[in-house]
Amino acid sequence: MSEQPTPVQTAGSAVSPSVEAAPASSVESAPVSPLPREVAAALKRDGAGLVAAVVQQYDTNEVLMLGWMDDEALHRTMTTGRVTFYSRSRQEYWRKGDTSGHVQWVKSVAMDCDGDALLVRVDQVGAACHTGTRSCFDGRDLDVVAGQAG
Repeated sequence: MSEQPTPVQTAGSAVSPSVEAAPASSVESAPVSPLPREVAAALKRDGAGLVAAVVQQYDTNEVLMLGWMDDEALHRTMTTGRVTFYSRSRQEYWRKGDTSGHVQWVKSVAMDCDGDALLVRVDQVGAACHTGTRSCFDGRDLDVVAGQAG
């Protein structure tokens, strides 16, 4: 999906470098978010107006991937039943599965306690990772010293 190449900016989020500043004589007003007011107000976006979205399989709790959403991508995810992300590298919206057929059907969306991350629970069809693996974390373990409680 190639549309709206700049993430939606809302009050409290940084302005993208591609957006020109308003003339000093005009009254500044933040673009209206497509999200419910309370959701838009609670989100804490990064400097590009994005929030991290952790994607998890709804019935097994398997963590599948991490993507990025702005207000418009989150709105589309919440209202269409399919997950939409904002690609930082391509600077465009993309809906998981449109080219691969590996669709993510939305089951629920939750915001963390700080408002700076989302948990998107899905029913994943096929691979979640663009490499063809079920999860973007499959086979990518790092060597660590394991901790122990008590």
